[in-house]
Amino acid sequence: MALPIDEADFIDREVHGAREPAGNPQLAAAPRPPTREELAAKVSEAQHRIAELKRAQEELERERSALEEARRRRAEFESGRAEVIDQLTRGIGLLEKAEFEARKSAEGMARTLAAFKEALTQVEAIKEETWTLENWNTELTRALTTVENARMEMNSARLKWPLLDGVDAAAREQKTESDAAKAPADLLRAHTFGELCKLGFALTWPLALVMLLAFAALIFVQLNR
Repeated sequence: MALPIDEADFIDREVHGAREPAGNPQLAAAPRPPTREELAAKVSEAQHRIAELKRAQEELERERSALEEARRRRAEFESGRAEVIDQLTRGIGLLEKAEFEARKSAEGMARTLAAFKEALTQVEAIKEETWTLENWNTELTRALTTVENARMEMNSARLKWPLLDGVDAAAREQKTESDAAKAPADLLRAHTFGELCKLGFALTWPLALVMLLAFAALIFVQLNR
């Protein structure tokens, strides 16, 4: 019995495979261009990232502003503290000195006040009606001594306390400065014109004599050349 014939047995597979066009692997692996939907998605993603970057930038700007404000306040605090410390230290020194002077002045004023009271008591204790013919001369001498001592105490206190003359310290200092400023003018008004001329000549003749001698020496040198 004859075997069935398969047509595939008569095909030259090598020749047939050589005739088939070989596929291009690069063309098969090449990426396709993005679609409109994909481009829109990428644009939306980029806009979202830009918005996030803007928010991050705004946050950084706020942080920078806060840091600059903190730095400004810190510098203001440090400079203000140094200024206040300097002013307080200076003020404490001035007040301590003024307090010491005031305490010293108050102590001196208290001593003067006690001396005034004692002097007043002694003067008021003089009783003329108790003097007799035998002792009136002695009592008068004693009374004059008491009054003179009280006057000396008063005059001494006036030098220390200008308020006893009804003038405070500031007014007295101003008066002293005014008197010092008026002194030259008063000195000029106290002399006549002739006296002022004599005074000016007395003050300037040594300088004039020196200049005259220098001029004579210069002429002598020029003539000897």
